[in-house]
Amino acid sequence: MRLLLIEDNVPLADELSALFTQHGYAVDWCTDGRDAATMAMNEPFDVIVLDLGLPGRPGISVLEEWREKGLDTPVLILTARSSWSERITGLRAGADDYLPKPFHPDELLLRLQALVRRRHGQRPSPTLSIAGIILDENSQSAWSETNDTPINLTRAEFAILRYLMLHPDHVISKDRLLDHLYDSEHDRNPNVVEVHINHLRQKLGRGIIVTQRGQGYRFGGST
Repeated sequence: MRLLLIEDNVPLADELSALFTQHGYAVDWCTDGRDAATMAMNEPFDVIVLDLGLPGRPGISVLEEWREKGLDTPVLILTARSSWSERITGLRAGADDYLPKPFHPDELLLRLQALVRRRHGQRPSPTLSIAGIILDENSQSAWSETNDTPINLTRAEFAILRYLMLHPDHVISKDRLLDHLYDSEHDRNPNVVEVHINHLRQKLGRGIIVTQRGQGYRFGGST
């Protein structure tokens, strides 16, 4: 999952970037409302974490513009503004969730997880279960319904499997995987995707990810 973090508090942004990266998100970070307005429209983010008190342009104004232009990416407002009136203003502007500072990291992660799940028609839950494969986002492990021994995944393997399981009826191209699993600064090597896919097949069964020749990969769920 690719996440856009818009936060001008540098120490907090560093902490959040590390937290999100640890939990399988590819993080792009910006500090200015003007930059944020452009980035969200031009890059395929899966979720956005937005502060309101930004230099350059207020977060509410940026959010309103996104929604007016048809951007439907889930947005979680993360801000020190915690009054009810400000929460209502944020939700009316198009936010999907609103979390005031200070916050607990686990609550933030669970709220983001719920936003991503709802966007893909899945119920919020610590585990994602599709076609006989179960993925635990908290432990970044997976197992099959016929063998309930959890298998630990690397961060990259987890990110790829989660994305494919959230799109079980779709063929996902390598370019799309690269767009959603790596931030803008990362060296995007298609060959690396093949390596991680093969590792997942070795760990969970050859049939869990089907190659559609010339098109990409589809989550199969058959071991």
